[in-house]
Amino acid sequence: MANKMFLAFLLNGFFSVFELAGSFITGSISIASDAIHDLGDAITIGISWLLEKKSNRQPDDVYTYGYRRYSVLAGLFTTLVLLAGSVTVISHAVGRILTPKEVHYDSMILFAVVGVVVNFCAAYVTHGGHSVNQKAVNLHMLEDVLGWIAVLLGAIVIKVTRFWVVDPILSILVAAFVLVNALKNLKNALDILLEKTPRQQSVKQLESLILENDGVIDVHHIHLWSMDGITHYATLHLVTNEAPEVMKNAVRETLHHHGIAHVTLELETPGEHCHERICTTDASAPCCHHHHH
Repeated sequence: MANKMFLAFLLNGFFSVFELAGSFITGSISIASDAIHDLGDAITIGISWLLEKKSNRQPDDVYTYGYRRYSVLAGLFTTLVLLAGSVTVISHAVGRILTPKEVHYDSMILFAVVGVVVNFCAAYVTHGGHSVNQKAVNLHMLEDVLGWIAVLLGAIVIKVTRFWVVDPILSILVAAFVLVNALKNLKNALDILLEKTPRQQSVKQLESLILENDGVIDVHHIHLWSMDGITHYATLHLVTNEAPEVMKNAVRETLHHHGIAHVTLELETPGEHCHERICTTDASAPCCHHHHH
């Protein structure tokens, strides 16, 4: 995947320069809108590529959880670049709607055809990734294809009708699309960084699944979080009288089936007093009065 990403980075980098030239030649702001979008993508993909390489490194004594979070960070940065770019484009386009300017529609059509072809190739090359980061990169590629198709159609409409205002309206639509997706990505990245329970996971559901195992008397202190939106972790306390290794294997098995890769278990006997106080706000109060089911 990393080589694909590097290729996409080069393509996008060269292409955004080509586009900026195109927007000056044609006077088209919708091409400028795509250019900013592509430039954002190029920066993003470059950083993603570096971080993706880093994030695949194995855990060590410094990053005991490994480097997966770096790809989330890259996604976050990219998103901020795209947000800034979209807002800039929208503000320029509004000015153009108020005072429409002529554009060279024939050269717009030419640039747009090249744009569709190049970006379609890039989208084809980058599809099939699984991490938040790789998905974000592929999403950008698909957006670029759509953006150029829009420019192409817009240029044809302008050629036929001479409605110059089609150009800024298009650029606003492209930018708004980028904006909405960027905000979604932002929310996902923040959810992960804030240790929110991963999507599709429910603590209550896992609790009842664990309690279904024979020999489990009680389970508490379940913590669930995700490294990068794909690799999920859990820690929990288990009350049981059974042999520890049997119980551990059973519960690990249960959680693995539900997409949790890494499980840390603390085993307790029924009479044992749980000294963990983390789950109450009052530090002086002992926490677990075992609620037997």
